[in-house]
Amino acid sequence: MEILNLLPYLSAAFCILAYLVGSIPSSVWIGRTFYGIDVREHGSGNAGATNTFRVLGKKPGIIVLLLDILKGYTATSLVYLIPSISEIQLDTYLIVNFKLGFGFCAVIGHLVPVFANFKGGKGVATLGGLIIAMNWVIALIAIGIFLFALFVTRFVSLGSMLGGISVPVLFVSIFGANHPEYRQPSVIIFTICIAILVVYTHRKNINRLIHGNENKANLLPKHKKG
Repeated sequence: MEILNLLPYLSAAFCILAYLVGSIPSSVWIGRTFYGIDVREHGSGNAGATNTFRVLGKKPGIIVLLLDILKGYTATSLVYLIPSISEIQLDTYLIVNFKLGFGFCAVIGHLVPVFANFKGGKGVATLGGLIIAMNWVIALIAIGIFLFALFVTRFVSLGSMLGGISVPVLFVSIFGANHPEYRQPSVIIFTICIAILVVYTHRKNINRLIHGNENKANLLPKHKKG
């Protein structure tokens, strides 16, 4: 079929598109446009939601968080834009691989965005969007692990790393029994790489955690003394 012959070219084009979607520097653009601030020049120096919360406040932080998640979700879902995908009868295994590939390109785009001089964030929120598009139940559990660690320790970095590390376990061990496509080598390797990538991008945070000077999140609003 003609579509099958074009599939390698279509997948390459969608990988580029996914990278460009991931490269949208929401924190940088919002900071510069509405606050006259480049968040990369303040706080931790990262162009992500956590630093946006720290530098610009809750409202822009929430907006950036949602936009970064949307980037990962949108890029991963590009597989459904392949023309006549139902006609060429792509099996579940191949669709999963396409999703992983497109989502991964979006995460790389967030880490090294072409629209922001290749200086981006840590990719956790964009990665979260990828996981939501793959399996929302797994995403919900990983988010729950993140939130639990956050509320217990008040360290966003620790919660992010634990949530990332849980992804390969959830995909392969827990959900793999009912979804054999999650146990194929590409998924195992990819999810392990996700965990390693999350930990690697937080290496400075790990150093601060070890030395006891990592910043804690303010989870509760401060009350003025009357």
